[in-house]
Amino acid sequence: MLDETRRQQALDALKVLDTPPDERVDRITRMAQQIFNVPMVSVTLLDRDRQWRKSEIGLGGPEAPRQDAFCDAAIRQTGTMVIEDASQDQVFASNPFVTGDPHLRFYAGHPLQAAGGEQVGTLCILDTKPRTLDKSERDLLKDLALWVQTELAQQQELDHAAVVQRALTPRDLPQPAGFTVTAGSAPAGCVSGDFHDVVLRDGQLRVTLADVMGKGTGAGIIASAIRASMRTAPERPLLTVVAEIDAILEQDIGDLHMFATLFCADIDTASGQVSYVDGGHSLSFIHRTDGSWEHLNSTGLPLAMGMGDPHRLATAHLRPGDALMCCSDGVLDMLDLEDPFAQVDEILAKYGVDGAVQEALRRAVVSKATDDVTAVVVRRDH
Repeated sequence: MLDETRRQQALDALKVLDTPPDERVDRITRMAQQIFNVPMVSVTLLDRDRQWRKSEIGLGGPEAPRQDAFCDAAIRQTGTMVIEDASQDQVFASNPFVTGDPHLRFYAGHPLQAAGGEQVGTLCILDTKPRTLDKSERDLLKDLALWVQTELAQQQELDHAAVVQRALTPRDLPQPAGFTVTAGSAPAGCVSGDFHDVVLRDGQLRVTLADVMGKGTGAGIIASAIRASMRTAPERPLLTVVAEIDAILEQDIGDLHMFATLFCADIDTASGQVSYVDGGHSLSFIHRTDGSWEHLNSTGLPLAMGMGDPHRLATAHLRPGDALMCCSDGVLDMLDLEDPFAQVDEILAKYGVDGAVQEALRRAVVSKATDDVTAVVVRRDH
C-alpha cells in the first residue's frame, strides 16, 4: 500500500519540483521518443494534487491534475505499467484523459524511485492509438527510467555539495581598521574549483586564493581540502603551510595529473607590508594610487606538480590608497586581453573597489562563464 506521507517527503527532499528544464533529462525524453516512435513522453513527478513534468514532449505543458492520472496508478504498483488500448481497458475506458483531450489510448510508465525506494514519479510514453510493448521494449523503458532516476539523484548530490561549499566560503570578511576587504566567487556549475579565504589574526590579514585545475565536484573537493589545510594551525608561517599542502596534494592526487595554483599573502595591517607565496598563480597585482599596476610575480610552481622545486617568499608594500587585487583565471575570459588593465580601471572608476568584485561576479553570471570566477581585493585606505 502506498505510504503517501513518506512518498511526498521523499519527493520534497529531492528539491526537483518547479526547477528549470535540465538538458540531461531532456536528452533522455528525446531519446525515448525516437526509440519508441511515440508522440508523447514525460518525466512526471506526482506532487500532492498535481502531476509536474520535469521534462515532456507533446503534452502541452509542465502540469496536469493528479486525479485520474495514469502515472498515479503506475506508482501504486511495482514494475512497468502498460495499457495497450485504454478505450478497451476496464479501469481506464472512462478516464477523462481517454474520453477527452488528449484522447489517450496507449500508456507505458516505469516508476522513478527516490533514494529510500519511494516511488515519486514515472518515465512514461504515450500515444493516441493502441500499441503493444514486448519484453525487450519494456526492459529498455525500465533502463531509461533508471537513467532518469540517476540524473535526478546526481542533481540532489550536486545541490548538497554546493550547500557544503557555500558553508565553507567566508561569510563575514574581516575589515581591519584602515582597510577595506571584498571578495566573492561565482562557480561555472554547481560546485566551484576555486577557493578563497581571508582571516585576521594578531594584526596579520592572511589572504588566500586557490584555483584547482578543472571544475565541478572533483575540483571542489580538492579546493575544500586546501581550505581545511590553510585553516588548521593558522599561526604557521606561509612557506611551511604551502610546503605541507603541496606535499599532501602530491601524495593524494599527483597520479591524477591534477594541480592547483595558489596565492597566499600575509598583510601586516600596521605597516602595509605584504609577504606572499605564489604557486604558479601569477594573477595578483597591486593597483597603485597613481593608476599604475604592479604584478606580483610567481614564486614557485603550482601545487601537486611533483617537481621538487621549493616555493619562495616574496614581499611587496601597500601604501595608503593602494589595493591588492587577486583573481582566478576565469576572470580573464571576461576581459579584453588587448588591454585588460584599462578595462579593470574603467570598472574600478565606475563601481569602486567594493563594487568591482560584485560587478565581476554579475558579469560571470550574465555571460554564463564557462570557468569559475573568483576575485579578492584588499585596499589600504589610510
